[in-house]
Amino acid sequence: MNKLFVVSAPSGTGKTTLNNRLASEFSNIEISVSQTTRKPREGDVNGVSYHFVTVDVFQCMIDSGEMLEWADVFGNFYGTSHKEIQRIMDKKHDVLLEIDVQGCMSILRRKPQTITIFILPPSIETLWHRLEQRGTDPLNVRWRRFLEAKHEIDAGHVYEHFIVNDNVDRAYGELKSIIIDGKHSTHSHQEGLDICRKLMNEYQTSPLLQDLKNKFGEDLGPVHG
Repeated sequence: MNKLFVVSAPSGTGKTTLNNRLASEFSNIEISVSQTTRKPREGDVNGVSYHFVTVDVFQCMIDSGEMLEWADVFGNFYGTSHKEIQRIMDKKHDVLLEIDVQGCMSILRRKPQTITIFILPPSIETLWHRLEQRGTDPLNVRWRRFLEAKHEIDAGHVYEHFIVNDNVDRAYGELKSIIIDGKHSTHSHQEGLDICRKLMNEYQTSPLLQDLKNKFGEDLGPVHG
């Protein structure tokens, strides 16, 4: 029977790199292509990166029950259609959903057998530096993503498996072990929760966050990312 996997992570943690590597190596794993209302970026391919649609089209899909899950993320809609999941399963492939915590919760309510994986940064300082190095988002988007990561990590209890991406090859080995070999993550569920708590504590005590607040403020205005 085909399996459904959810891989989530705060922005900048490296989930897309890991997921793409897995799908490239194993032909029976296919990444679901989400619907989104955000504008294409340089290099995006419609139907490959995302299905780019208007707000009206997305709303019609919600109203008609076509969406398995959806969420408003930084001012744009993202979601997964039932049709996309069925398309992959009709090919006898396992489905890998790269979605956020909101989407994961929605999926679990409808498909509780879903295998969930949460990828975490080794520290909040590392997360900020990775967001800085990506270079794909303006400053206000990076800052808001960094603050949103706190809420995502705080909701980590909904996940079954936890991977800390402190080394991309090691993290990839863990992801492959869970999805391909059916093994549990290196960290137990309790250890994963402890890591989440440690990161949450860093948000409260790290000088980095206060320095960034002093430099950029709490709110840099509306985000379109």
